[in-house]
Amino acid sequence: MKERDQKYYLANLADKLAKGKIGRRDFLRKAFKLGLSMSALGALSYLPFRGRLGAIRPDALAATSASGDALAWAKDVGKPYSGKTVRMATESTPPSKGIAELVKSEFTPATGINVEIEVLPLEQVLQKLTLDVASGTGTYDLYYMDQSWMASFSNDTIDPREIYDAKKELAFPDYNFDDFLKPLVDGISMYKGKMVGVPYDIPIFIQMYRMDVYDELNLKVATTMDEYLKNAQIIQEKKKSAGIYGTTGQMKSGHYSLNCDWTAWLWGHGGSVFRADGTFSGNDAEGLEAMEYWIKLKENMPAGVDTWTWDGEFQSVAQGIAGQVLSWGEFLPSCDDPKSSKVSGLLGVAIPPKANKLRPLDQCGYGEIPNVGHQGGSALGLSKYSEVKDPAWIFMQWATCPDTQARISVLGGGSSPMRHSTFNHPDVLAAAKVGAGTTRHFPVQKETIENYMGSEPDLPEWAEISNNIIPVELGRFFAGEYKSPKQTMDIIAKQVHKTIGK
Repeated sequence: MKERDQKYYLANLADKLAKGKIGRRDFLRKAFKLGLSMSALGALSYLPFRGRLGAIRPDALAATSASGDALAWAKDVGKPYSGKTVRMATESTPPSKGIAELVKSEFTPATGINVEIEVLPLEQVLQKLTLDVASGTGTYDLYYMDQSWMASFSNDTIDPREIYDAKKELAFPDYNFDDFLKPLVDGISMYKGKMVGVPYDIPIFIQMYRMDVYDELNLKVATTMDEYLKNAQIIQEKKKSAGIYGTTGQMKSGHYSLNCDWTAWLWGHGGSVFRADGTFSGNDAEGLEAMEYWIKLKENMPAGVDTWTWDGEFQSVAQGIAGQVLSWGEFLPSCDDPKSSKVSGLLGVAIPPKANKLRPLDQCGYGEIPNVGHQGGSALGLSKYSEVKDPAWIFMQWATCPDTQARISVLGGGSSPMRHSTFNHPDVLAAAKVGAGTTRHFPVQKETIENYMGSEPDLPEWAEISNNIIPVELGRFFAGEYKSPKQTMDIIAKQVHKTIGK
């Protein structure tokens, strides 16, 4: 099947999924056979939690101020394109909500360029993107892309570095590609030397803990895996009677969230999903050590974790029944909201506990990067099929320039910046206080990105493996259907090898 036909077929599958005509598993099984690389996090599973994040804060909008340089530049170069319309389809994410607000209040009034931002469930974003590139119609000028789509759509976007150099008259002088955090560029934006898009969004695991509970029990923030487990055990012993468990999780059987938790503990014990030869390695000594650790950790979680994805995990933290958690840092801005959370101002943040050891990259397969800070980022790309490339490029630069990114990090409910400079922006620093949309976790996010970020393997079959094999069999293990971690991992290995043809 030709590449364009593949993408038409994928768009049709995504349409059927969105309309409920096929299930998620059928979609994944058919999609991965096309050789299109999509992780479950990006392709299907992330919207339910993220759709609740990033409510625009009117107080933050009033408190932030546009940089004269950025808006003046956009106003100047945008004049010839006044009346043009740029279209973008995106998942409902904190930065997208912030951008939409600033477009209405600043960008369009200054430039005359209209920007239509279509907010959709991510499977529909995927559908529209694939249909657009298959037809070459350029319906959408900018693409919101999960990191794992880079390989599939690398031929359909323009390398932003190339257009920046080629069209000097449209280049924002202070854009500075080197300002983007390098691990994000390498882990999210690049495919075979091409920058498919610029880093746009970065959910990542950090450590969050109840400061009041830690103070009461005289606990120190965990710096190792053993310390993290011991803290959970102490909290469980001392505070369970008060309704506070040692930790929590997102361990629903058959859901990608269970795979996310597994990778963090696997990587933290020196393991990896794949060996350099492409074979599954979760059943080696390090993988089994991680399972034994996880079993002990789970003993200190609420019983409900077996039914929770990130939604349930988030609620367990926000409602005050978890003493600590290693999970998505973007939980914090909502947990700090006194109107909806019982732990506003009570959560401390820290980098993840350090791995016992890390498997070297040359011993892993498919571009896997082991580390405890599991990430699932996205990029913003310029469509090569767009009929309004120039105004789209102007908007893309403005939307991802240092000043705008800093402001949407505040407006969008505490979504993490992608750039070095924005972490020290006055608006970001001013919002680093307890309250809805806080940015007080940003220094920890930055350190985690730079030093502790873990990235899943990139292979076409990963969507199937991470949705329908690993979390299904792990769920069966935790339900008592398998006798041992070794049996479970061997069963997973057999299924994975069958799936990838090993």
